[in-house]
Amino acid sequence: MAINSAIQKTTNPRRGAIFLFFFFLFSFVISCSPTQPTSPTQIVTINYSPFLEAQMPEAYACAHDLPIVLKITHQEPEIRFQIGEPDATLGGAYQIGEEEIVIVTNAQNALPTLSLTEAQNLFASGEHVWVYAEGEHMQKLFDQFVMEGRSVSSFANIAPNPNVMMRMLEENPNAVGFIPKSWLNSNLKEIYSLGVFPVLALTSTEPQGAVKSLIACLQN
Repeated sequence: MAINSAIQKTTNPRRGAIFLFFFFLFSFVISCSPTQPTSPTQIVTINYSPFLEAQMPEAYACAHDLPIVLKITHQEPEIRFQIGEPDATLGGAYQIGEEEIVIVTNAQNALPTLSLTEAQNLFASGEHVWVYAEGEHMQKLFDQFVMEGRSVSSFANIAPNPNVMMRMLEENPNAVGFIPKSWLNSNLKEIYSLGVFPVLALTSTEPQGAVKSLIACLQN
């Protein structure tokens, strides 16, 4: 027993020294190892139609994963999102989804489902119809695919945005207007469909870098 104790006492310090040597060597190697570079956050300027509010969370989710910070601007954005074909394309138009546009009324309204001719007559002469400002892209789609050259009633009410349109339709049982179908709720009912239109990401130049990555994410 005395011999074994003596051996342990003489060998333990050596083991400790070896352990400390490799511990400091490992720590030195770790401290000298190059750190993995992280991708810098990039800023992409955007603008979007107010009719696409329900679809924008997907764009922000893609931006978060890339990582990209989206900055809303009205002055020459890198990407502009809208429903329907653009008046002119300078750089590119990339479909990232689709949206149906529907004529709706208050759920308490007795109006049945309309034909195209009935929808035209209603908006050409009705006093309780709601439209958007002349020149608004959604109004252009309505004029093209519903009115087909006819004018809406001079008594038509003008909603500055779809949120106001929704509120007026929900508060007035006689009101009739049109919205993206994704906005439809239990307080309203659909009475005519204009059709399904592409949701586009429009760019003024060929997309590169973060802009290209964001559009690719939205298309997947």
